[in-house]
Order: sequence, then C-alpha cells, then structure tokens
Amino acid sequence: QVQVVESGGGLVQAGGSLRLSCTASGLNFDDYTMGWFRQAPGKEREGFSCIKWSGARTYYTDSVKGRFTISRDNAKNTLYLQMNSLKPEDTAMYYCAAGRVWRGYACGGEDFSYWGQGTQVTVSS
Repeated sequence: QVQVVESGGGLVQAGGSLRLSCTASGLNFDDYTMGWFRQAPGKEREGFSCIKWSGARTYYTDSVKGRFTISRDNAKNTLYLQMNSLKPEDTAMYYCAAGRVWRGYACGGEDFSYWGQGTQVTVSS
C-alpha cells in the first residue's frame, strides 16, 4: 500500500522561510517523478514544482522560481521543499504527489498517481 505523507507546514510571517518534507512508502521511490502542488481556497490546484526521479532535472513555475527549491533524497524516500521569501499569496494547502511521467515543462496533476493529505502553509502579512 502506497502512503505519501507531508510535514513541515505552519504559520510564518511574510519574508520568512519554511521547509516541507514528504515521505513516500510502498513504492520504488527512485522510479517516480515527485511534485509539489498547492491549492488556496477558491483557487485551482497549482503544480508549481516537480523533480525527476534522478533529481537531475527540476521544474518551477514563475510564481515560485528563485524562492523555492525542490530536492529529494532517494535513500530516505523523502522529498523536500525549501521555501524562502514567503509571501501572503503563498498561503495554501500544500500537497506532495508521486507519478511516472516527467514532462519538464509542467507539473500536471493528471500525471501523478499517489497523493498525500496535505500540509497547511499560512503566511501572514
């Protein structure tokens, strides 16, 4: 049984930092593209960062590029997201997901099979 579990969310002031973690079990972690998604109330889900199974390729949307860094440790079956210079508009539920597709130009939710329950990130102004 595949399990994906996020952690590390919380409340932070604008300009601050948070580090999210995501642990996946029940799958061959290093065979999967991993992605971070977020959804704010009343908005569509956004796939803002993905990393290829090897870790050699990453993708970011313009909304987070230069502020967020995705990384993975395949030996620990763990995905990370370092978030710096946080803004109030980063407030959302953050989800981790695993999939077998790497596109390189987008992180589409339809490409991901396994999802975590999410961790809330709230950035106060």
